Amino acid sequence: MSRTANGGGTQEALPETVEWADMGRLRYADAWALQERLFQRVVAAKLLRRETGAPNRQGKHYLLLGDHLEVFTLGRNGAEANLLVSPEKLAAEGIDFFRINRGGDITFHGPGQLVGYPILDLDCLFTDIGRYLRLIEECVIRVLASYGLEGQRLPGATGVWLDPDNPFRARKICAIGIRASRWVTMHGFALNVNTDLDRFRLIVPCGITDKAVTSLQAELGHPVEVPEVVERWQREFTGLFGVELSQNQDILNH
Repeated sequence: MSRTANGGGTQEALPETVEWADMGRLRYADAWALQERLFQRVVAAKLLRRETGAPNRQGKHYLLLGDHLEVFTLGRNGAEANLLVSPEKLAAEGIDFFRINRGGDITFHGPGQLVGYPILDLDCLFTDIGRYLRLIEECVIRVLASYGLEGQRLPGATGVWLDPDNPFRARKICAIGIRASRWVTMHGFALNVNTDLDRFRLIVPCGITDKAVTSLQAELGHPVEVPEVVERWQREFTGLFGVELSQNQDILNH
Protein backbone atom coordinates (compact mmCIF):
# COMPACT_ATOMS: atom_id res chain seq x y z
CA MET A 1 0.00 0.00 0.00
CA SER A 2 1.34 3.45 -0.85
CA ARG A 3 2.00 6.18 1.67
CA THR A 4 1.00 9.82 1.40
CA ALA A 5 2.59 12.86 3.03
CA ASN A 6 0.92 14.20 6.17
CA GLY A 7 2.80 17.21 7.53
CA GLY A 8 6.15 16.01 8.76
CA GLY A 9 5.19 12.33 8.70
CA THR A 10 3.43 9.79 6.56
CA GLN A 11 0.14 7.95 6.63
CA GLU A 12 -1.20 4.91 4.88
CA ALA A 13 -3.21 5.72 1.75
CA LEU A 14 -6.79 4.59 2.05
CA PRO A 15 -7.66 1.53 -0.06
CA GLU A 16 -10.00 2.04 -2.99
CA THR A 17 -13.64 1.28 -2.21
CA VAL A 18 -15.63 -0.82 -4.67
CA GLU A 19 -19.41 -0.48 -4.41
CA TRP A 20 -21.04 -3.81 -5.18
CA ALA A 21 -24.56 -5.05 -5.71
CA ASP A 22 -26.26 -8.44 -5.96
CA MET A 23 -28.06 -8.32 -9.31
CA GLY A 24 -30.03 -11.45 -8.55
CA ARG A 25 -31.18 -13.22 -11.72
CA LEU A 26 -31.21 -10.42 -14.28
CA ARG A 27 -31.87 -10.60 -18.00
CA TYR A 28 -28.62 -10.07 -19.85
CA ALA A 29 -29.86 -6.99 -21.75
CA ASP A 30 -30.69 -5.26 -18.47
CA ALA A 31 -27.32 -6.17 -16.94
CA TRP A 32 -25.47 -4.91 -20.00
CA ALA A 33 -27.36 -1.59 -19.91
CA LEU A 34 -26.57 -1.28 -16.20
CA GLN A 35 -22.89 -1.91 -16.85
CA GLU A 36 -22.84 0.79 -19.51
CA ARG A 37 -24.42 3.33 -17.14
CA LEU A 38 -21.91 2.57 -14.40
CA PHE A 39 -19.04 2.58 -16.90
CA GLN A 40 -19.98 6.10 -18.00
CA ARG A 41 -20.22 7.18 -14.37
CA VAL A 42 -16.69 5.93 -13.69
CA VAL A 43 -15.33 7.65 -16.79
CA ALA A 44 -17.05 10.93 -15.83
CA ALA A 45 -15.50 10.78 -12.34
CA LYS A 46 -12.07 10.17 -13.91
CA LEU A 47 -12.41 13.15 -16.26
CA LEU A 48 -13.50 15.37 -13.38
CA ARG A 49 -10.38 14.39 -11.42
CA ARG A 50 -8.22 15.32 -14.38
CA GLU A 51 -9.96 18.67 -14.86
CA THR A 52 -9.50 19.59 -11.21
CA GLY A 53 -5.97 18.21 -10.93
CA ALA A 54 -7.04 15.73 -8.23
CA PRO A 55 -4.80 12.68 -7.73
CA ASN A 56 -5.77 9.24 -9.03
CA ARG A 57 -7.05 8.06 -5.68
CA GLN A 58 -10.49 7.19 -4.35
CA GLY A 59 -12.01 6.77 -7.79
CA LYS A 60 -15.37 5.34 -8.66
CA HIS A 61 -15.46 1.53 -8.80
CA TYR A 62 -18.37 -0.90 -9.05
CA LEU A 63 -18.91 -4.66 -8.96
CA LEU A 64 -22.04 -6.50 -10.09
CA LEU A 65 -22.60 -10.14 -9.09
CA GLY A 66 -25.43 -12.51 -9.91
CA ASP A 67 -26.62 -14.74 -12.74
CA HIS A 68 -28.80 -14.49 -15.84
CA LEU A 69 -31.72 -16.06 -17.60
CA GLU A 70 -30.40 -18.23 -20.41
CA VAL A 71 -28.41 -16.31 -23.00
CA PHE A 72 -25.55 -16.75 -25.45
CA THR A 73 -23.18 -13.81 -25.84
CA LEU A 74 -20.68 -13.39 -28.66
CA GLY A 75 -17.61 -11.19 -28.26
CA ARG A 76 -16.72 -8.48 -30.77
CA ASN A 77 -14.21 -10.68 -32.60
CA GLY A 78 -16.14 -13.94 -32.27
CA ALA A 79 -17.50 -16.03 -35.14
CA GLU A 80 -21.27 -16.47 -35.42
CA ALA A 81 -20.54 -19.92 -36.87
CA ASN A 82 -19.76 -20.95 -33.28
CA LEU A 83 -23.47 -20.67 -32.53
CA LEU A 84 -24.67 -24.09 -33.69
CA VAL A 85 -28.43 -23.49 -33.69
CA SER A 86 -30.79 -21.26 -35.64
CA PRO A 87 -32.51 -18.14 -34.31
CA GLU A 88 -35.77 -20.10 -34.53
CA LYS A 89 -34.35 -22.82 -32.29
CA LEU A 90 -33.16 -20.21 -29.79
CA ALA A 91 -36.57 -18.58 -29.74
CA ALA A 92 -38.26 -21.94 -29.23
CA GLU A 93 -35.92 -22.68 -26.32
CA GLY A 94 -36.37 -19.20 -24.83
CA ILE A 95 -32.65 -18.39 -25.07
CA ASP A 96 -31.49 -14.85 -25.85
CA PHE A 97 -28.51 -14.05 -28.07
CA PHE A 98 -26.38 -10.90 -28.13
CA ARG A 99 -23.25 -9.81 -29.96
CA ILE A 100 -21.51 -7.63 -27.39
CA ASN A 101 -18.48 -5.37 -27.01
CA ARG A 102 -16.21 -7.56 -24.92
CA GLY A 103 -13.24 -9.62 -25.99
CA GLY A 104 -13.45 -13.37 -26.49
CA ASP A 105 -15.79 -15.53 -28.53
CA ILE A 106 -19.12 -17.14 -27.61
CA THR A 107 -20.24 -18.33 -24.20
CA PHE A 108 -23.38 -19.26 -22.29
CA HIS A 109 -24.88 -17.64 -19.21
CA GLY A 110 -27.70 -19.16 -17.23
CA PRO A 111 -29.12 -19.92 -13.80
CA GLY A 112 -26.68 -21.45 -11.34
CA GLN A 113 -23.69 -19.63 -12.77
CA LEU A 114 -21.81 -16.86 -10.96
CA VAL A 115 -21.19 -13.90 -13.23
CA GLY A 116 -19.12 -10.96 -12.04
CA TYR A 117 -18.73 -7.59 -13.72
CA PRO A 118 -15.99 -5.42 -12.15
CA ILE A 119 -16.24 -1.85 -13.43
CA LEU A 120 -12.96 -0.52 -12.11
CA ASP A 121 -10.90 2.59 -12.77
CA LEU A 122 -7.49 0.98 -13.16
CA ASP A 123 -5.83 4.42 -13.06
CA CYS A 124 -6.46 4.23 -9.31
CA LEU A 125 -5.10 0.68 -9.00
CA PHE A 126 -2.61 -0.31 -11.74
CA THR A 127 -2.55 0.29 -15.49
CA ASP A 128 -1.87 -3.22 -16.72
CA ILE A 129 -4.62 -5.18 -18.49
CA GLY A 130 -2.60 -8.40 -18.45
CA ARG A 131 -2.20 -8.15 -14.69
CA TYR A 132 -5.91 -7.39 -14.32
CA LEU A 133 -6.88 -10.55 -16.23
CA ARG A 134 -4.42 -12.72 -14.31
CA LEU A 135 -5.80 -11.42 -11.00
CA ILE A 136 -9.39 -12.20 -12.04
CA GLU A 137 -8.21 -15.70 -12.94
CA GLU A 138 -6.35 -15.98 -9.64
CA CYS A 139 -9.50 -15.11 -7.66
CA VAL A 140 -11.25 -18.05 -9.31
CA ILE A 141 -8.26 -20.38 -8.95
CA ARG A 142 -8.18 -19.72 -5.21
CA VAL A 143 -11.92 -20.26 -4.86
CA LEU A 144 -11.58 -23.61 -6.64
CA ALA A 145 -8.70 -24.54 -4.33
CA SER A 146 -11.01 -23.98 -1.35
CA TYR A 147 -13.16 -26.78 -2.80
CA GLY A 148 -10.17 -29.05 -3.38
CA LEU A 149 -9.94 -28.41 -7.12
CA GLU A 150 -6.79 -27.33 -8.94
CA GLY A 151 -7.75 -24.55 -11.33
CA GLN A 152 -5.08 -23.65 -13.86
CA ARG A 153 -4.40 -21.36 -16.80
CA LEU A 154 -4.13 -22.53 -20.39
CA PRO A 155 -1.36 -20.65 -22.26
CA GLY A 156 -2.82 -18.44 -24.95
CA ALA A 157 -6.39 -18.70 -23.63
CA THR A 158 -7.96 -16.50 -20.97
CA GLY A 159 -10.02 -18.25 -18.30
CA VAL A 160 -9.64 -21.03 -15.74
CA TRP A 161 -9.35 -24.72 -16.57
CA LEU A 162 -9.03 -28.12 -14.96
CA ASP A 163 -6.38 -30.51 -16.33
CA PRO A 164 -5.47 -28.13 -19.19
CA ASP A 165 -2.39 -30.17 -20.11
CA ASN A 166 -4.37 -33.37 -20.64
CA PRO A 167 -5.90 -33.37 -24.14
CA PHE A 168 -8.45 -36.01 -23.07
CA ARG A 169 -9.57 -34.33 -19.83
CA ALA A 170 -9.03 -30.56 -20.27
CA ARG A 171 -12.21 -28.71 -19.35
CA LYS A 172 -13.08 -25.07 -18.76
CA ILE A 173 -14.85 -24.01 -15.60
CA CYS A 174 -14.64 -20.23 -15.87
CA ALA A 175 -14.82 -17.97 -18.93
CA ILE A 176 -13.43 -14.44 -18.86
CA GLY A 177 -14.04 -11.66 -21.37
CA ILE A 178 -13.64 -7.95 -20.76
CA ARG A 179 -13.73 -4.54 -22.34
CA ALA A 180 -11.38 -1.77 -21.21
CA SER A 181 -11.42 1.86 -22.35
CA ARG A 182 -9.71 4.84 -20.70
CA TRP A 183 -8.39 2.23 -18.23
CA VAL A 184 -11.95 1.49 -17.08
CA THR A 185 -13.07 -2.15 -17.22
CA MET A 186 -16.42 -3.80 -17.80
CA HIS A 187 -17.81 -7.29 -18.49
CA GLY A 188 -15.88 -9.93 -16.54
CA PHE A 189 -16.09 -13.60 -15.61
CA ALA A 190 -18.59 -16.45 -15.60
CA LEU A 191 -17.89 -19.30 -13.16
CA ASN A 192 -19.96 -22.44 -13.68
CA VAL A 193 -21.32 -23.44 -10.27
CA ASN A 194 -24.56 -25.39 -10.85
CA THR A 195 -24.87 -24.47 -14.53
CA ASP A 196 -26.80 -26.58 -17.07
CA LEU A 197 -23.81 -27.82 -19.07
CA ASP A 198 -26.00 -29.27 -21.81
CA ARG A 199 -26.53 -25.73 -23.11
CA PHE A 200 -22.86 -25.58 -24.09
CA ARG A 201 -23.60 -28.28 -26.68
CA LEU A 202 -25.41 -25.60 -28.70
CA ILE A 203 -22.21 -23.61 -29.21
CA VAL A 204 -18.48 -24.01 -29.70
CA PRO A 205 -17.58 -22.60 -26.27
CA CYS A 206 -15.10 -19.73 -26.60
CA GLY A 207 -14.45 -20.94 -30.14
CA ILE A 208 -12.40 -23.89 -28.82
CA THR A 209 -13.40 -27.17 -30.43
CA ASP A 210 -11.31 -29.73 -28.52
CA LYS A 211 -11.97 -28.87 -24.87
CA ALA A 212 -14.92 -29.67 -22.60
CA VAL A 213 -16.83 -27.50 -20.13
CA THR A 214 -17.46 -28.31 -16.48
CA SER A 215 -18.89 -26.87 -13.26
CA LEU A 216 -18.36 -27.07 -9.53
CA GLN A 217 -21.43 -29.29 -9.29
CA ALA A 218 -20.11 -31.68 -11.94
CA GLU A 219 -16.68 -31.88 -10.32
CA LEU A 220 -17.85 -32.27 -6.73
CA GLY A 221 -20.86 -34.47 -7.43
CA HIS A 222 -23.38 -32.25 -5.66
CA PRO A 223 -24.89 -28.76 -5.97
CA VAL A 224 -22.94 -25.90 -4.39
CA GLU A 225 -24.52 -22.93 -2.63
CA VAL A 226 -23.88 -19.92 -4.89
CA PRO A 227 -23.89 -17.39 -1.99
CA GLU A 228 -21.04 -19.41 -0.46
CA VAL A 229 -19.08 -19.13 -3.71
CA VAL A 230 -19.79 -15.38 -3.82
CA GLU A 231 -18.42 -14.93 -0.32
CA ARG A 232 -15.26 -16.87 -1.12
CA TRP A 233 -14.74 -14.97 -4.39
CA GLN A 234 -15.20 -11.60 -2.70
CA ARG A 235 -12.63 -12.49 -0.06
CA GLU A 236 -10.06 -13.32 -2.74
CA PHE A 237 -10.97 -10.23 -4.78
CA THR A 238 -10.45 -7.80 -1.90
CA GLY A 239 -7.16 -9.42 -0.94
CA LEU A 240 -5.65 -9.66 -4.41
CA PHE A 241 -6.77 -6.20 -5.57
CA GLY A 242 -6.16 -4.51 -2.22
CA VAL A 243 -9.62 -2.92 -2.15
CA GLU A 244 -12.59 -2.74 0.19
CA LEU A 245 -16.13 -3.77 -0.76
CA SER A 246 -19.21 -1.81 0.23
CA GLN A 247 -22.61 -3.20 -0.68
CA ASN A 248 -24.91 -0.64 -2.30
CA GLN A 249 -28.03 -2.08 -3.92
CA ASP A 250 -29.06 1.42 -5.02
CA ILE A 251 -26.59 1.27 -7.90
CA LEU A 252 -28.99 -1.13 -9.62
CA ASN A 253 -31.57 1.64 -9.95
CA HIS A 254 -29.64 4.89 -10.42
